[in-house]
Amino acid sequence: MSGLSLHLVLYQVVILLITASLADAQRIAFIEPEKQSGVAGFVHLLQNGIGTNLKVIDISLSESAFRSVESQNIFNLTTDEGKRIGSVIGCDHFILMRTQTQRRESLDRGTYYEAYAAAFVVNARSGRLDGWLLNSVDERSPEKAEQLLRDQTRSISSDIVKIVKDPKNANQQKSSGKFEMVPSDDSPLAQGLKPPIPYRRIKPEYTSMAFLYGIRGTVEIEVDIAADGNVERTSIEHWAGYGLDESVEKAVRSMNWRPAMRNGKALAMRVLLRYNFTKIEKDNDEP
Repeated sequence: MSGLSLHLVLYQVVILLITASLADAQRIAFIEPEKQSGVAGFVHLLQNGIGTNLKVIDISLSESAFRSVESQNIFNLTTDEGKRIGSVIGCDHFILMRTQTQRRESLDRGTYYEAYAAAFVVNARSGRLDGWLLNSVDERSPEKAEQLLRDQTRSISSDIVKIVKDPKNANQQKSSGKFEMVPSDDSPLAQGLKPPIPYRRIKPEYTSMAFLYGIRGTVEIEVDIAADGNVERTSIEHWAGYGLDESVEKAVRSMNWRPAMRNGKALAMRVLLRYNFTKIEKDNDEP
């Protein structure tokens, strides 16, 4: 084989490898539903920082598809809503971005401005929140704070890529299939049934981060409770971020459970629990 022919073959092999790599690359979509309060141009800078590791869908196409799917709270999605959005966009992951600059005051610092970016990395196939990031900076003027945040786009893009490639839900324990769902009250299966109940209820913490940003949201968790009362598996089915999902899971796993009983016999059962969170300001008279 001549040198020219060998170079031609090698060139074709390289092209095939690059094409195959691009074909296998995960498709991600950035969505910024609240542009009016955000740091101008931040999401576009994030996309540029992703590099060639992932295939980024054009943001105008992603947001057009996103707007066609109705949801009550765009930053507090159920897994079903997440799957519908991912299916409409045609992606592997979508990243919901919230950027904002706001004025804050404190006794020791006086008035200052915070610019922050929250990123919700959603698995389009499962609808679950694979990871959540919050980057916040503050300065004496909003312009300086926003510039500091823009300076962090490369590191934030890198963190997003890490979540997409190594999601926290990747090794999530799957259900064994032996857990019966709690039937409706009018179902024959409800006859003689006592659903699982905790001996002592523990209220999930409304996290300090959620309080700082005034978050209102709902967290729903699916819990598999074995016949001996042990919690075998949990799955967040309606996520909120800001540490609230982890707070709910910790509380549920900290409870001691009485197992479901049917006609005096213990059985494994799956329950769906819902927790609503809202910011409650302290009264000025409180110490």
